Amino acid sequence: MGLPVARWGLLSAATLLLLLGGCAGSSSHSLRLFYTLVMGSSQDVPRYIVVAYVDDQLAANFDTPTRRLLPQMAWLHKMDDEDDSHFWDHSSWRVSTIERMFKTELAILRSHHNSSRGIHSWQRVIGCDLSKDGHKSGVYQYGYDGEDFISLDQKTLTWTAVDIRAQVIKRRWEAEPFLTQRRNNFLEQECIRLLQKCMMYGKESLLRIEPPVVKVTRRTQYNGLETLVCTVYGFYPKEIDATWRKNGEVWEQDTFRGGVLPNSDGTYHAWLSIEVDPKERDRYRCYVDHAGFPEPLIVAWEEPDFVPNMGLVGGVVGVVVTTVCIAAGVIVYIKKWGRNEYRMASASI
Repeated sequence: MGLPVARWGLLSAATLLLLLGGCAGSSSHSLRLFYTLVMGSSQDVPRYIVVAYVDDQLAANFDTPTRRLLPQMAWLHKMDDEDDSHFWDHSSWRVSTIERMFKTELAILRSHHNSSRGIHSWQRVIGCDLSKDGHKSGVYQYGYDGEDFISLDQKTLTWTAVDIRAQVIKRRWEAEPFLTQRRNNFLEQECIRLLQKCMMYGKESLLRIEPPVVKVTRRTQYNGLETLVCTVYGFYPKEIDATWRKNGEVWEQDTFRGGVLPNSDGTYHAWLSIEVDPKERDRYRCYVDHAGFPEPLIVAWEEPDFVPNMGLVGGVVGVVVTTVCIAAGVIVYIKKWGRNEYRMASASI
């Protein structure tokens, strides 16, 4: 029986964006592990999904038929060859063990919420961030039925319950301080060590710098205004600062932004637009600051190098059409002349 995807999306959209883009600054890196268990009625087969991301790039996923956690980046195989010969075996075993724990926890939640029927999901996101200056942070968060449920506060080592339904879990977990401490130790120690290994083995990919290509285009609006669009694409790492400026000052008024999104080649693209009076168009510039630039790039809209003269184009087209028509007439005349000559020749024979 199929399971509707809408019921088991990874937490809320806002939370997912924060978790995937958790690194602040171009010199920070992150590791995220997403676990999702979906269960329905007794006839439904539970679905267990696990994916790992390094700097929001898919690094590994759990293959249910083989019960294996499979690396999705070539450099991750080095973790078996050069560091721990049983790294992937051990990781696969841990992921399988967590599935059994998830089934127990989800069954408890369904009984507490009197929701034994229908499809329900239990999710966990854990991970850590490491900046160049050594600052560390982590996230340990759970979701129930696609919504935020409970999360760990690392400063107080307490659990933050989103609503009254999560209070039962909060009291049970805080009654076992050893459990909370162990989870926090994972964030501060094991997760950081794993992230550092990823940075070492995948440095050619994760530490590369590709500067963006920046282009400004414009289009006319129905109300007489214009929209200037600054497109930034093909850059890595993801962190970038792009703003519209009027006379050198940041101008957020009437500015619209698209999110920083991935390309198929592992780079990113983004855009930001602004509505302007055509008379003031020359006062606006797109400022882009990225690790690939020694200093911010400043780009203004420029008139295209070649703008077709429609009168000239029309004249050329007219000449071409006239020439084609004349040629066609000549061909028809020649064909008719040839047939007449043939008839005359036949009659004379």
